[in-house]
Amino acid sequence: MEFLQEVIQYKFLIHAVLASILCGVACGIVGTYVVCRRLVFLSGGITHSSFGGIGIAYYLGLNPLLGAFCFAVLSAIGIEACAADKRIREDSAIGLIWSLGMAVGIIFVYMTPGYAPNLMSFLFGNILSVTVSDLIGMAIVVVAVVLVFALFYRPVMYVAFDREYAASQNVPTRWMGYLLAVLIAVTIVISIRVVGIVLLISLLTMPAVIANQMTRSFGRMMVGASVVAVAGTLIGLYASYLLDIPSGAATIFVLTVALIIVKLLPLRKFIRKQNENGA
Repeated sequence: MEFLQEVIQYKFLIHAVLASILCGVACGIVGTYVVCRRLVFLSGGITHSSFGGIGIAYYLGLNPLLGAFCFAVLSAIGIEACAADKRIREDSAIGLIWSLGMAVGIIFVYMTPGYAPNLMSFLFGNILSVTVSDLIGMAIVVVAVVLVFALFYRPVMYVAFDREYAASQNVPTRWMGYLLAVLIAVTIVISIRVVGIVLLISLLTMPAVIANQMTRSFGRMMVGASVVAVAGTLIGLYASYLLDIPSGAATIFVLTVALIIVKLLPLRKFIRKQNENGA
């Protein structure tokens, strides 16, 4: 009750709650595609490569998230292009971009005069630092993600499960691959404030994995993953308030405990069977 009163009283807590909801929805939807298409390593590569953009932005005196956005989108397009042309193996391209981004970020951070005070918030998250402009950016991304997945639901599902079959059905797989890679990148950027670069892979993947324990339907997975991600971030925020610990770490811990509980839940198979019969 005290927490709710302080949420109403303090703007930074209202911003944190709204950021939890927006980020949870985006990560739940995009994370379902990431998990189904087995792109967890790809999302990790994009996430860590964005640190290069943060470092360059610090050096130039620009908004670090703007640098992260540019680097993440370029990395996503680059990895997708390498995978499409098959000149370099996808896992090799991801590994190269992952390490290059981190190296560039570290170099430019050390080249920047003075001390970078907010650097830890980008690595491990600081949801209390979310601003109104951050929320507007998150809202735009969430609307874009929802529209893309709603308008192109079947093509996205085909690409997620079987890209070759999607191509045989005249689905523009290459164009769709680039679009979804960019959506992954922008979702990663808006989530950096919430859980940070180091823990972001878990927020993208664990809600979808938890939802997948209950259903095999792609649509239900997206809805379930979004609900789980929102609940996890809000509970993590509340836990951080009570225990005075980082909210990003608390969120991932909550999701991990939830995954363990769901895996051990005796009703899991029954719920999944009921969902499949009702599909």
